[in-house]
Amino acid sequence: MDTTTDSHRPDHGPACRSLAGLLDGIDDKQLAAPTPCPDYTVRELLGHLVGLTVAFRDAATKTLGPTTDTPPTDSVPQLADGWRTVLPAQLDGLAEAWRSPDAWQGFTRAGGVDLPGEVAGIVALNEVVVHGWDLARATGQVYEIDPASLEATLAFLEPAAASAEAGDGPEGLFGPPVRLPADAPLLDRVVGLSGRRPDWQPGA
Repeated sequence: MDTTTDSHRPDHGPACRSLAGLLDGIDDKQLAAPTPCPDYTVRELLGHLVGLTVAFRDAATKTLGPTTDTPPTDSVPQLADGWRTVLPAQLDGLAEAWRSPDAWQGFTRAGGVDLPGEVAGIVALNEVVVHGWDLARATGQVYEIDPASLEATLAFLEPAAASAEAGDGPEGLFGPPVRLPADAPLLDRVVGLSGRRPDWQPGA
């Protein structure tokens, strides 16, 4: 399998490993804690991640069916036992699936939406990067993410943020964008464009 990448076909591996690296730092007592996603606790965010890693893996392989056809808003995500083992394996599977050039070709489906493979691949990366930050911030952990993943995510979020600010589209992909200076840390700029405040803290 060709595993080369370019600016239009980033490697999901580093971002997936960063997210997986947070899991051992989550105490069971933190599962009920709030996250920067206002509708999700830590438990529900983890359940969302379990579901989306399967959905976007199957989107990459064009294995269309229940995992790719169900909108994520249909129900509150449930977290099954064994997630500490299941989620890292699924993150690895997601990254591997998107290393195939075929994943980026043609059309696929995720969350019940048909979209080009090249768009689905970036959406998948965006989900991992942004929700990784959500999880780290909610559980008091340092989030170490590679610059290439952040650059790809920033390039994906910028057009949606610009449309929202111009009144030409919805309020960003996750919420109204929070603009930061161009010299702000790259991670903070990504977080802001995703509709989050980089200074978010539990209970604040």
